[in-house]
Amino acid sequence: MSAGDARGGGTDREAVRDIDRSPVANADVCVVGAGPAGALVADRLAADREVVVLDAGPRFDPADRLARQERAIRPSYDRPDVWGGGGERDAYSNAGERFYPLNHARVKGVGGSTLHWQGMVMRLHEDDFASETARGVGADWPIDYADLRPYYAEAERELGVAGASDNPYAPPREEPHPMPAFEPSYSDSLFAEACEELGIDMHSVPNARNSEPYDDRSACVGYGTCQPVCPAGAKYDATVHAERAEERGATVIDRAPVQRLEHDADRVTAAVYATPDGEEHRQAADAFVVACGGVETPRLLLLSESDDYPDGLANSSGTVGKFFMDHLFAGVGGTLDEPTRQNHVGFYTSACDQFYDEADAQTAPFKLEFFNYAGPSPVEMALTGDDWGDALLDRLRDGYGTHVAMGGLVEQLPRSDSYVTLDSDRTDGHGNPVPEIHWRVGDRALRTIERANEIQRSVLEELGADIEWVAGPDATGPAYHHMGTTRMSDDPEAGVVDADCRTHDLDNCWIASSSVFPTGGAMNPTLTIAALALRVADDVERRF
Repeated sequence: MSAGDARGGGTDREAVRDIDRSPVANADVCVVGAGPAGALVADRLAADREVVVLDAGPRFDPADRLARQERAIRPSYDRPDVWGGGGERDAYSNAGERFYPLNHARVKGVGGSTLHWQGMVMRLHEDDFASETARGVGADWPIDYADLRPYYAEAERELGVAGASDNPYAPPREEPHPMPAFEPSYSDSLFAEACEELGIDMHSVPNARNSEPYDDRSACVGYGTCQPVCPAGAKYDATVHAERAEERGATVIDRAPVQRLEHDADRVTAAVYATPDGEEHRQAADAFVVACGGVETPRLLLLSESDDYPDGLANSSGTVGKFFMDHLFAGVGGTLDEPTRQNHVGFYTSACDQFYDEADAQTAPFKLEFFNYAGPSPVEMALTGDDWGDALLDRLRDGYGTHVAMGGLVEQLPRSDSYVTLDSDRTDGHGNPVPEIHWRVGDRALRTIERANEIQRSVLEELGADIEWVAGPDATGPAYHHMGTTRMSDDPEAGVVDADCRTHDLDNCWIASSSVFPTGGAMNPTLTIAALALRVADDVERRF
């Protein structure tokens, strides 16, 4: 077994580093998780506080990004393999109506899932914060868009967002995006002609990737492998803020999975974490911020049960793990009898929010996406065949370059029978029960997928495409945005955290994660996660 295998997927270069993983004395704040939420909290607080961050996974060496890119395009590697995921460390189980591919939805390590995300960053719409009131279903957040609006702007500056104010359906903003939007792609121009005939509006997409040099990172150079690897570092990932937090004095400890949170009736007292040498340590602090994502956050709380909290820490409401949500995918694709220049751009540059705010009790909000990466890339095709020379060239010419596709995200309503719990029959490498996911999707989302498919099909038919596949209600899957398992509520009996994301049951514990979302809307969640994390940091600073 290599050193990398022994330590959960790192490289030999990482494994030989001599790291002090002992607890930090006199810590003011302990952050659990070094993804975008945890890293932003740590960066905000580190200048004036003694901050320690504990992450379950390794610290990946940026020099390995090219190697990971090459690994990502090889058919012999599954997506989790690129970042060393899977195995006993990342074990989980499914027991719900639908299979949930958790290890495709996360990366454990410093940077978290921003290491492999696509990088689209939209704000939720105003009605997303008041779904029950405005649409008659779901739940209202205890905060509204106005509360989060200044934090959205700050999050855009922190992540570095390229965008334009050309979306008439977006919520109001206070200033331009930090960078100009990416230019529409060639295939966007084809879509634009069809959409104009159909009366469908297209607009640019805000991206957390550099359209010009920003924050000491280069502009996008067009590798086209944004998900799961950006070799150039132009796409934001949370190592930016983890490293900045360290520069300000924070301590970031990798390969330090937290096993449980020790506590009394009112406060968390220590995070107990394991290290690669088989030791356990206690990290004490005055304040704790749990930022482990929508699955590992409820799992940690459930693992921290005690006489004071027999059903799991911070779970007097009984809602820890409940209301697990994701966005549902809707898509249509086919081919044209002309070049579409796909896979030159690894992200999409145009979208349509025109139908988003038509949502009501019967139809969910949804957004439409115009893909730049439909069909196989020539590299992937070459790696999957056993032909050579002219035969290979003929196959590539015949099979590449004429694909076209649209995608879309659809909201799933929160429901109590969609949840995360502990699997009593399976344990991880430390002997702890693994998360067990019970994922259920309601009829409203499935009906809305059909509606999205109708629009997508009409656009492709207007283009003159031969439609070859449809990701409809029977073929939908998750967008890998796990949300909702420690929901926010003003009522301590209905949720886990209050409007400031502080747990109702514990005075010194906050949760910074998509797990606090009462509803998911249909917008990619990371910008909202970042905005909430900045708000959490301000609340921790204010109270301590």
